[in-house]
Amino acid sequence: MAGDSRASANAAAVLRAVLEHGPVARSGIPPVCGLSPAAVSRQTTGLLRSGLLRELPGPGGPGRPGRPLVPLDLNTGPVSGPVTAALHIGVPASTFGLVDLRGQVLARRSLPHHGLDPATLPQAIARQLRAFLDEYDTGRPLLGLGAALGGWVRPDEGTVVRHEALGWRDRPLAAELSDALGLPVRLDNHARAVAGAEILFGHPDARRSLVHLFVGNVVDAAFGIEGTVHQGPGAAAGDVAHLPVPGSRTPCPCGRTGCLQATASDTALGAEAVRRGIVPEPSVSLLVDAAATGDPRADRLLRERARAVGRAAALLLDVFNPAVLVIAELSSLLHEGYLDEIREAAAKNATPTHTPAHAPPAPAPAPAPRIVTPHAGPAVLPCAAATVLLDPLFRDPARLT
Repeated sequence: MAGDSRASANAAAVLRAVLEHGPVARSGIPPVCGLSPAAVSRQTTGLLRSGLLRELPGPGGPGRPGRPLVPLDLNTGPVSGPVTAALHIGVPASTFGLVDLRGQVLARRSLPHHGLDPATLPQAIARQLRAFLDEYDTGRPLLGLGAALGGWVRPDEGTVVRHEALGWRDRPLAAELSDALGLPVRLDNHARAVAGAEILFGHPDARRSLVHLFVGNVVDAAFGIEGTVHQGPGAAAGDVAHLPVPGSRTPCPCGRTGCLQATASDTALGAEAVRRGIVPEPSVSLLVDAAATGDPRADRLLRERARAVGRAAALLLDVFNPAVLVIAELSSLLHEGYLDEIREAAAKNATPTHTPAHAPPAPAPAPAPRIVTPHAGPAVLPCAAATVLLDPLFRDPARLT
């Protein structure tokens, strides 16, 4: 068992090295993964055989004297490259995706939930997802399904412990989807999934430490340290729905005022947009479209939400002091100006660094550059869902072999 464990760790080290540095020649892998050339050679042979790696034509080209340089890369080839099905279950809609080993979304589609009963929603999703996968089937190996959604999720059990908006309690969702699709399924909370995608595919600083704040119909968070996303006892970490937003007096169903979800969620924002007569129905997408076409009322409301999110972000920065704070919020994903609004509000509300009494006043803090949007941009949801399946594979490639 110890030997098997070492082999799995070595294979994972090689696979991660190629993910971060590929295409790379075999001789370039030992210095970046800490293994001997002989160990790298053994592991690359197995990873090539399993289809996770592929050889690319070397820059020297064929026919040149000497041993040709043959770089290795993750197998994202259009014929043999493995792919992962991805599913994000939101409140108004689900998102389907097909994702390669580098987290690139090859295809995606949305399934609106209008008129669908939450009790039978997984069956409806499975039928539409199967049709989507059949449509985009090119013969590439399908590794399984990575699925993500809001609320309290226990990934080891594949269970949705609690999802208030959908009315789900202790639902064995992974097993339901696996039975319906005939695929292995891994399930996790979407905030942890986005955090995992940033660690695996995003900015290198995210591997040191990050906090992710997800702002949708469900508002929750996740944090990771040294490349690992924290779950907490019962996998319940990240519940920030009732985090107090400084300056907010919005009533919350919990009986308090100023809670983050009641202040800044898509549900709250959509309802406020209808109340102000900006859009005919409570849709954040319609609100963003209205702002993009020049409606100042829509722009004003989105900036109000961005400032509320920024004030909440300041609390998270104070508590965790991460290298990167990732914000997944629709308007800031699509338009840089709303991200700037979040950064400025966070900078104004963050606790100032202590300055001795005799020192000159510190300059006003600049907008925090470490507040970023997800690297995948608008494709964040399918990329994150796929990572629920891909991250365990990069930690132990023997899962495939």
